[in-house]
Amino acid sequence: MSLFDDERAPVDPRTVPLAERMRPRTLDDVVGQDDLVRPGRPLREMIDRDLLQSIILWGPPGTGKTTLARVIADLTKAEFVSFSAVLAGIKEVKEVMATAEQRRRITGKRTIVFVDEIHRFNKAQQDAFLPRVESGDIVLIGATTENPSFEVIAALLSRSKVFVLKPLDEAAIVSILKKTLTDVEHGLGRENPEADDDALGAIARFANGDARAALNLLQMAVASANQPAGRPRIDQALLEKTLQNRMLLYDKSGEEHYNLMSALHKSMRNSDADASIYWLARMVEAGEDPKYIARRLIRFASEDIGNADPQAMAIAVAAKDAVHFIGMPEGNTALAQCVLYLATAPKSNAVYLAYNDAAEAAKNDVASPVPPHLRNAPTKLMKQLDYGKGYRYAHDEPDAVANMECLPENLKGREFYKPTDYGFEKEITKRLAWWKARRGGK
Repeated sequence: MSLFDDERAPVDPRTVPLAERMRPRTLDDVVGQDDLVRPGRPLREMIDRDLLQSIILWGPPGTGKTTLARVIADLTKAEFVSFSAVLAGIKEVKEVMATAEQRRRITGKRTIVFVDEIHRFNKAQQDAFLPRVESGDIVLIGATTENPSFEVIAALLSRSKVFVLKPLDEAAIVSILKKTLTDVEHGLGRENPEADDDALGAIARFANGDARAALNLLQMAVASANQPAGRPRIDQALLEKTLQNRMLLYDKSGEEHYNLMSALHKSMRNSDADASIYWLARMVEAGEDPKYIARRLIRFASEDIGNADPQAMAIAVAAKDAVHFIGMPEGNTALAQCVLYLATAPKSNAVYLAYNDAAEAAKNDVASPVPPHLRNAPTKLMKQLDYGKGYRYAHDEPDAVANMECLPENLKGREFYKPTDYGFEKEITKRLAWWKARRGGK
């Protein structure tokens, strides 16, 4: 005899996390992803017409990946199966695939399989989906916070359409918070809390694009708020107490997030190590996303240092990997090491300028065809069309440099890359001059 009744006791809504209760139930309720779900967009059309193909939903936490999958589950006529890559193994995957194949064969009905955190599946687990995706027995919906190019096998990726979900901006999160405060059925409307715009803006900025994080903080704030006249009040002072870190609260305009990064970037550019490490500490201690900092450091390494110190890029990428591997707060010294290296490295924006100049030429000049001598000629026809004719193999030439033009005729002699005399680029300047002379240039 079971110790528990067969029927489940009703769930007290108050025990369900606020973020779960406020999850959108229709596509029109989804906030901040208009490029995907507004009428006329490809994903919206596929869902509305129940013609969904296998897709990968890629985006940061709290941007609506699981929400979209659940909306699809409510709208589709197909069988919908959901499981998490954290909990499921290859056995569960194969069982679902076998059931889907049988269902399609007997009833003609497809199965939509939603896999949350699909990047956590290894190659063998992902391979198990392939036969059923190819045969049309299942439509796969994978959700991931990681770049699918690196985390989803190529065969599966080529059979899926990737949709990118953007971090929610401040306005989108504030709109969600305001709706939550007044929603009596699912939100906090019964408690009738009061929150000023400054407080809601601070919550939105702290959430950093994550609606779930914003709702969790709102729920904590309401629970700990003073209740004058029986009404919880949320303000900046309460949030500072709730977060236990004043620096997490940026100013009303939301500029501090960008101001601090601008200060860090410009201090490194000016080779001021002390200012650079200070602004980094301000950002880290304020709770800024370390991955965001790492991305900006990688950009700085190419934009402001470039080939003046080629090692700068390697160190910036290594710092990103270190932060990803060991997390925070231990990753703070990896960021600090990188910032100090970048601040003290020789500076050059020649790479940045070279690309901009080349991009301008690519966009505005005549798109000349690739010169025939630079084309490969793997077929007889191509050889008959003189593909590859006149090409000179550099390794067979004196000094391993051929007197051969590699730019289109209309760009002949154009110089895009103009290295500086700082750091390693001084050596590159000498090399360019040496090679140019041996190609017959002046």
